[in-house]
Amino acid sequence: MSIAKTRSPLPISQVTIDDDFWSPRRRIVREQTIPHQEEQLRAGGQFEALKLAWRPGDEGEPHIFWESDVAKWIEAASYALASGYDAALDEAVDEAIALLAGAQQDDGYLNVYFTVVKPGERFTDLRDAHELYCAGHLIEAGVAHHEATGKTGLLDIVRRYADLIDREFGPGGSCEGGYDGHEEIELALVKLYRATGERRYLDLALRLVDNRGTEPHYFDAERERRGTEGYFGRFFGDRSHRAEWYRRYNQSHAPVREQTEAAGHSVRAMYLYAAMADLAIETGDEGLRAACERLWEDTTGTKLYLTGGLGALPEIEGFGPAFHLPDREGYAETCAAIGLVFWAQRMALLTGEAKYVDVLERALYNGVLSGVSADGTRYFYGNPLAADGTVERSEWFGCACCPPNLARLLASLEHYLYTAEPDGIAVNLYAAGTARFDHGGREVRLTQATAYPWDGRVRLTVDAGRSTDFTLRLRVPDWAGAVALTIDGVAVAAVADHGYLRLRRQWRPGTVIELDLGMAPQRVRADHRVAAALGKVALQKGPIVYCAEEVDNIAPVPALAVRAGARLRVERNEATGLDEIAVEGIRERHVESGLYTAAEPAREPVTIRTVPYFWWANRGKGTMAVWLREAPARR
Repeated sequence: MSIAKTRSPLPISQVTIDDDFWSPRRRIVREQTIPHQEEQLRAGGQFEALKLAWRPGDEGEPHIFWESDVAKWIEAASYALASGYDAALDEAVDEAIALLAGAQQDDGYLNVYFTVVKPGERFTDLRDAHELYCAGHLIEAGVAHHEATGKTGLLDIVRRYADLIDREFGPGGSCEGGYDGHEEIELALVKLYRATGERRYLDLALRLVDNRGTEPHYFDAERERRGTEGYFGRFFGDRSHRAEWYRRYNQSHAPVREQTEAAGHSVRAMYLYAAMADLAIETGDEGLRAACERLWEDTTGTKLYLTGGLGALPEIEGFGPAFHLPDREGYAETCAAIGLVFWAQRMALLTGEAKYVDVLERALYNGVLSGVSADGTRYFYGNPLAADGTVERSEWFGCACCPPNLARLLASLEHYLYTAEPDGIAVNLYAAGTARFDHGGREVRLTQATAYPWDGRVRLTVDAGRSTDFTLRLRVPDWAGAVALTIDGVAVAAVADHGYLRLRRQWRPGTVIELDLGMAPQRVRADHRVAAALGKVALQKGPIVYCAEEVDNIAPVPALAVRAGARLRVERNEATGLDEIAVEGIRERHVESGLYTAAEPAREPVTIRTVPYFWWANRGKGTMAVWLREAPARR
């Protein structure tokens, strides 16, 4: 067994989060976001459609995405049930599962659109129609619900569907050689394999990944058999003339093992790359691992926003060229940041390297959290790094992929804090609470106390009943300054291990480890090839990226400039519980009327106030920017 395969996240049941930063936000997800999303799914027709009562000519035609919306909501609700039972929520989830059971066909097929809207056309439009995408989210929900509740109803449903897909996409099946246009099912099948031990699900995931991008191109043959341009044909009218470009859009332009750069729709790419990493973990496939590492370097080295956002081009919800990272016109879809969290965690499990968790943390605290309002009921689809005063969150979307995706991630945060390893445990994310893990047949409890992410000091207490020998690895984030470490009050020097401090010793009950990560606020600058950030700086403290909002300043944000060398002052806002950063700067304004003038602008000193990026747009509309112009230092 490879070392990668022996690393795994601790189950939710073994992790408790009792944290001043995360617990209130997760409580909002449980008490506000999940019920709000249930209301939207009922009002929008997603639940009703599962009754299969729609007929041609009726209003409210079921959409090709709808099963995925319901599935992600079930997954989020299941994780919430795992952390605390709620009878009403449990009943609502059981109702949704009963509706899914009623919509499932005798052979296991489960998709409303191709059951009542386009009967007889199942699996004929894999490129556009999202069947396998929806199936993947159903499978993930089935696995999560079983893990959280012990019930098998939904798991049995999705296994029947997965078995049908395995037959149809296997040798001699109607879709032999096929794969999905929107990746998702691949990573879901790996989860199903891990939950059931059935190797055929892992093999199916590997077939779907390896079929992708091979010649002759499956989607071309599919189009010829179908005789139409597919579900999105009316939107992609130039597809026949730009075949290669559209293949890149869904990552089918080359076999995955040969791909070298992140291309196309960013959410699809993240789900594909996450599945590739999963398969490398399970099979030890070095080709898939090498491809993941190449794609990671391209993604994080040339296409990653400072906030952990991905996808510069709104028109394709996807990647632009290297270093093309516009701020106001950028996209940075919430789902893409969530997908990056998924992929980064798998890369950390595959390699044991902290650099992947550094990116996971950046995306989580910034690009993910910005996707939901403080009250948990309004959402961003795209997350720009600058705004002109017209941007605000929406209550819901016609394509509502992001809201339940965000809910399921925050509700399952326990999965991301710790990694069980062959010789002990790694601490990936810092949050107050406890973790329980088995080592050498003995249960070990690790308790964290911290005010992270506002403070870099972390106190960990080990309790194993009696002395226990294991390795504890503590991540040192890439932003950390000077790092200090003590054990029972005595300073120690730890071995550096791929971005972690590695501590191997006989741990006595009650041993206290204190880690101090330097967390001074700092200026960040981008590579000169990032045009939107040229001559500008961003402010960051710990994992939190900051932005300036017009509501906190005396002028529209584009008129402001930070003084070079000015001290960054951290100020606690007791009303919001947030650390803010203030810095001296200047305000520029025209001294003459008219669109253009040759006159020098007037400049006056001001204090520029910034807030965490995830907090923006909670206090009305106004200008905003992460990247701020830099003015010369005072003479």
